[in-house]
Amino acid sequence: MRPLTEPDIRASFVNCSQGEAKRMSVPRDLAERPWESLDFLGWRDPGAPERAHLVAEHGGRLVGVALRVPPARRGFLHRSMCSLCLTTHPRGGVALMTARKAGPAGREGNSVGLYLCDDLACSLYLRGLRVPRSGTRFEESLTLEEQIARTSDHLAAFLAKLTA
Repeated sequence: MRPLTEPDIRASFVNCSQGEAKRMSVPRDLAERPWESLDFLGWRDPGAPERAHLVAEHGGRLVGVALRVPPARRGFLHRSMCSLCLTTHPRGGVALMTARKAGPAGREGNSVGLYLCDDLACSLYLRGLRVPRSGTRFEESLTLEEQIARTSDHLAAFLAKLTA
């Protein structure tokens, strides 16, 4: 992913108002992000744990999505799998994140959801740059490039549902 600036990020959001995009918390460490290892930029709002944000290139442009995260209510031994990177996590490491659809459908209350790594670090888990709390990822027969392509395809399908 190419490095992004705060104005790039704020202008990319498709499912919230300009005022909401202007007020949202944007990561302060943009200059330190490992951009070459990211397939998308994702972060949780430190001041509002029920909010998360995701920015990715889709259809030749940047698309930002404001997400909602319900409180975790999983059992102690429960494991969940991220729909993007297929990393499994124990106890709350995966959350169902929902996003209001863009345009009139979103204003009518329509939304789309996806199970995502709670910390939105899917790109880093894929590349082995971050280790899940369980300590390992399942070994796959796909190459890293094929896993990255699969993750990008899953993300593109999610963004297409939001912007349709």
